[in-house]
Amino acid sequence: MRTRIVELFRKTDQYASREVTVCGWVRTNRSQAQFGFLNINDGSFFESLQVVYEQALDNFDDISKIRVGASVQVTGTLVLTPDMPQPFEVKATSVKLLGDCPENYPIQPKRHTREFLRTVAHLRPRTNLFSAVFRVRSVAAMAIHKYFQDRGYVYVHTPLITGADCEGSDQMFKITTFNFNDLPLDDEGKVDFSKDLFGKQSFITGSGQLQGETFAMAFGDIYTFGPTFRTENSNTQTHANEFWMIEPEMAFCDLEGLMDVEEEMLKYAVSYVLEHCPEEITFCDKFVSKGLKDKLDAIVNSKFVRITHHDVIDILKAADVKWEFAPDYGEDIAKEHERYITEHFGGPVFVTDWPKDIKAYYMKLNPDGKTVAAVDLLVPQAGELMGGSQREEDLDKLLSRMDEMGVDKEGIDWYLDTRRYGGCIHSGFGMGFERLIMYLTGVENIRDVIPFPRTPRSCDF
Repeated sequence: MRTRIVELFRKTDQYASREVTVCGWVRTNRSQAQFGFLNINDGSFFESLQVVYEQALDNFDDISKIRVGASVQVTGTLVLTPDMPQPFEVKATSVKLLGDCPENYPIQPKRHTREFLRTVAHLRPRTNLFSAVFRVRSVAAMAIHKYFQDRGYVYVHTPLITGADCEGSDQMFKITTFNFNDLPLDDEGKVDFSKDLFGKQSFITGSGQLQGETFAMAFGDIYTFGPTFRTENSNTQTHANEFWMIEPEMAFCDLEGLMDVEEEMLKYAVSYVLEHCPEEITFCDKFVSKGLKDKLDAIVNSKFVRITHHDVIDILKAADVKWEFAPDYGEDIAKEHERYITEHFGGPVFVTDWPKDIKAYYMKLNPDGKTVAAVDLLVPQAGELMGGSQREEDLDKLLSRMDEMGVDKEGIDWYLDTRRYGGCIHSGFGMGFERLIMYLTGVENIRDVIPFPRTPRSCDF
């Protein structure tokens, strides 16, 4: 029976001096005259297994010629090696080649650039870096689900196909079943979407928030966690056209309560990854971002500062810094401002009460009539990690804001029912999952934390 390599590392004493059979892919093969070493990994654990094979084996010559990337089955005895860098090794009694690999295999035992590895995204999980990144991604996803599930939140699968533009930003992908070479037109010469599959123009979702709010009005606390899509033509290191979002919505929760949840959830997710991915975090700390573990430990043990947007601008204006973008009370804050504020306070910062003119229509209007009950969470080095708000529960005020911002009410009249029928104070936030993985691993480019990134001019694999 095959034993996964992770079991050998987690239960070494149990397997010591016993015969085991493992299967995996060869990372290195160092053959000498009378013996050799295979380094194999089966994907179950970050570390690889060292296998010793000796000349006494019938197929010794064949084993010594096995190339990097080949898959093998190894049977042998697990031997403890307390005086060696590795805690144990397997002394092979049998090595069987399962799948050969040619000499032009792209992932050789040398340092490859991340740019090159993006061109072989289907193979890059076999490298140490991407083994660490995607294992952290898996564990972090579990942490998010566990946090919300343990607290009674309902996981809602909001639709990927929608007729509602949450942000009103016109950054959603349009979908159709029409033949572009034979489009049906109406009397005005425009495309007649009434003849399309859904009877109207439809989109791929940019957010599950609106649908999520309707479920919060029934279940109290819900969260969504799934892919979202934006047409933004941006080639920065932090933007992608397909990414995953975590969007909780909570009834009977104001802005202060929202920030409590954001802080608790982030600390929980970071702690969970530190506990369940020690080898991966150690690797990233050593080879990707020096001081990563200290940064993550600091997040877990810090108290997040809460400050208004107005007061942040006061601090920025008073700073003895020559800004590339001058801070202004009615404007968003730039990356350089985010970095300064987190360094100023020495940790994560909640920036609240933003100018209404730069925020979405559904955010709660504050009594001053100039700001909304919105919040962005800024974290050291990464900047904005989460964005949320208390939602406007007053129907008349919401309608007024929609008119003010030119939002089409006809397509989302169902959403307004959440205010008509038993509306209440409620709040929610969104966190880009890839932004979290970048923060957890220290990897700077979003293309390197998504298995198959979708960015402008890039839709491979």
